[in-house]
Amino acid sequence: MSLVVIENGSLGFGGRTLFSELALRIGEEDRVGVVGRNGSGKSSLLKIIASRQEPSTGTLRYARGARVGYLPQEIEAPASGTVIDVVLASVPGRERIEQMLEDVEEQLTAGGDDETVLALAQKMADLHEELGRFESMFSRHEALRILAGLGFKDVDLSRGIERLSGGWRMRAALASLLFQRPDLLLLDEPTNHLDVPSVAWLADFMRAHHGALMLICHDREFLNEQVEKIVSFEPEGVRQYKGNYEQYRIARAEEIEVLDRRAVNLAREREQAERFIRRFRAQASKARSVQSRIKALAKLDDVASPDDQASLDFRFPPSKRAGQDVIRLEDVAQDYGQGSVFARVSTLVRRGERVALVGANGNGKSTLLRIMAGVLVPTSGRCVHGHNVEIGYYAQHVAERLDLERSVFDEVWSSSVIHELARVRSALGTMMFSGDDVHKKIGVLSGGEKARVAIARLLVRPGNVILMDEPTNHLDLESAEALAEALAGFDGSLIFASHNRSFVNRLATRILDVAGGVVEDYPGTLAAYMDRCAKLADSDETETKEPVTSVTPTAPPTVKRPPAASARTREEEKKARARKRETERRVGEYEARIAEIEAAQTERSSLLSKPETYADVTLYERLLGEYRRDASKLEELLGRWEAAQSDLGSLDETTE
Repeated sequence: MSLVVIENGSLGFGGRTLFSELALRIGEEDRVGVVGRNGSGKSSLLKIIASRQEPSTGTLRYARGARVGYLPQEIEAPASGTVIDVVLASVPGRERIEQMLEDVEEQLTAGGDDETVLALAQKMADLHEELGRFESMFSRHEALRILAGLGFKDVDLSRGIERLSGGWRMRAALASLLFQRPDLLLLDEPTNHLDVPSVAWLADFMRAHHGALMLICHDREFLNEQVEKIVSFEPEGVRQYKGNYEQYRIARAEEIEVLDRRAVNLAREREQAERFIRRFRAQASKARSVQSRIKALAKLDDVASPDDQASLDFRFPPSKRAGQDVIRLEDVAQDYGQGSVFARVSTLVRRGERVALVGANGNGKSTLLRIMAGVLVPTSGRCVHGHNVEIGYYAQHVAERLDLERSVFDEVWSSSVIHELARVRSALGTMMFSGDDVHKKIGVLSGGEKARVAIARLLVRPGNVILMDEPTNHLDLESAEALAEALAGFDGSLIFASHNRSFVNRLATRILDVAGGVVEDYPGTLAAYMDRCAKLADSDETETKEPVTSVTPTAPPTVKRPPAASARTREEEKKARARKRETERRVGEYEARIAEIEAAQTERSSLLSKPETYADVTLYERLLGEYRRDASKLEELLGRWEAAQSDLGSLDETTE
């Protein structure tokens, strides 16, 4: 069955048509990826399906009762209330049931004949059963599980959502959508505000999602994992393909070859017709043939060749050669107020290395990049730049330092030392600026467009050590891959933070994990790092596995863990076993208490449904009060049990 059907849909703005004659059906279990250049209409299509925008023409039909959940790239207005309350309240229906229960309780308190009381008691029992089903589907511990997976800590749950940053509000909105379990999920760049651990969790959660999905995402790996169909905005119109993104790329390459051949054949046919017309236009004996050729020429189709699109190909010029050691951190610590971000961090980045910083948001990745870039002086310790090092730095806030009165072209051109026009235009094209767009003033651009100008400026003048903080956040998939390809050919050093797993896997040869106030060094790719984290060895296997290198100022990244580090690991594993025993004890206590309360609730529910209970007002009020009190306790215990089970699962991996 189709959840959503679009027939003959079109959308245009100011004389520009984004798409036309669109026919699209989304089935109950369809998983659709939407791809195309920024500005092509991807987000507009999701807004139309979410009823946030009207199409210019066409019809849009929904299946009866279909629930659609939509996550935009930016939230218009934040909700009010605490994080956990906002998520729980995002599912409609609970308040209606609770209000009906209160109404029935009031009627029972007022009394009546036996038949009326019996009917009300049955209705109350039915409502309790309905509320129980509702809570089993949308339980508090499920909301807590989702929030924890998206990076929220226990202390965050009681914070007012209006006090959160924009990125964390987006996470809360995403948590609400996942908690609601709509029939159709519309997600517009859901990974933009997540870190690598949260993206990995979301990928697993979404694979288990049984409803329909439409997804816009610049992370190639995430997109491939989630979708089985592609809706693509191409020069010749909106096309649909079976398979994931990789399969789409293969099918599209074959189409491009056909389109190119057709374009060449039509150009040859047009040229021959025009040559015949020019040659024989003045000859009366050829008048009929000329008119025939003119009519045939008018009927020739125009083929939109993909070659007509702006090229996204960009290559860095050779960089000035730096010394062997480009950046050295020596016992660096950074404090903010009374808190410490990290302490005694020492590491060395050598010429030509490609280092990715990973870890949960708020752990200090951006702070570490700012220290390396020289724009932040650490609380203690020092950052040393090597011989002949020239830093090119892109931070998420760097867009605000652009000259708002300059045009896009002038701003990027001003960063070019060698003044090569072709390189400037190529950088602008890679960042999706072409035609009249390059003459727009910076001041009229959106935040995302300003960020792309800043990246284009860095592409033109990168230095020999590039530092980048979430560079793909405002790029579409094609541009993110073009940037990755350009950086792969850069002959200098690269240090970057990114949540985009395919971007990190494409570039990183070394991982710095920023977590818990320390920085750990992992030689290798992100995939190897994540696999290693998932397969921590027990104490008997510690010495046989490739150890994690402690970050030191003098040791190269590939040096094995020293004996002291191994001893520390054994001590940590001993503590982990003790924590596991304590957690198992808590799980057992929670289970026993939950079983006890559930048995008591079953008995109370049975008593509350009996007419004789309402004859004894004191007994009725006592039972009802106990039922409500223990219902709250049960929710809390289930949340604690779920968290303890999660902790136990993590401890099992480290102590098995």
